[in-house]
Amino acid sequence: MINQWIRNNEKAALILTVIRVYLGYTWLTSGLGKVTGGFEVNGFLTGAIGKAEGAHPAVQGWWAIFLEQIALPNHELFAFLVMWGEVFAGIALILGLFTNIAALGGILMNFAFLFSGTTSTNPQMVLLTVFLLVAGANAGKYGLDRWVLPHLPRKIAWPKRKTLAH
Repeated sequence: MINQWIRNNEKAALILTVIRVYLGYTWLTSGLGKVTGGFEVNGFLTGAIGKAEGAHPAVQGWWAIFLEQIALPNHELFAFLVMWGEVFAGIALILGLFTNIAALGGILMNFAFLFSGTTSTNPQMVLLTVFLLVAGANAGKYGLDRWVLPHLPRKIAWPKRKTLAH
């Protein structure tokens, strides 16, 4: 019943629009601050790796290994991805363009920050983003998705698999 309401109801679409624009504004302002402020991730990554130690680590060991062996050596790439990921997720959410893809990108960044031991507004943003993802197309109903999505192919034609004859 609630699933039907959030996915199809006009009032739900209006509430989702407010949530979507709020999240978009949050991502956009954060991303623009990083783009214009000389964003660097070395300190953040090093701090997150350090939080994996001690009796009650805030960062899980597997995530610290990823940060130490992949993210830290490629810190310029990760800084670029975070800055521009936040900007593009923000723009897309504000405009309601490819809303579900933008929401998925945003929630992945939220979880990466949470895995790195940073709480801040991430839990709140995760919770709000879940509503957008559950709502599907209704989350972008009052946005550009309303005009763009109907022109996209409904079904991707995958090549048929050959089956073995028995």
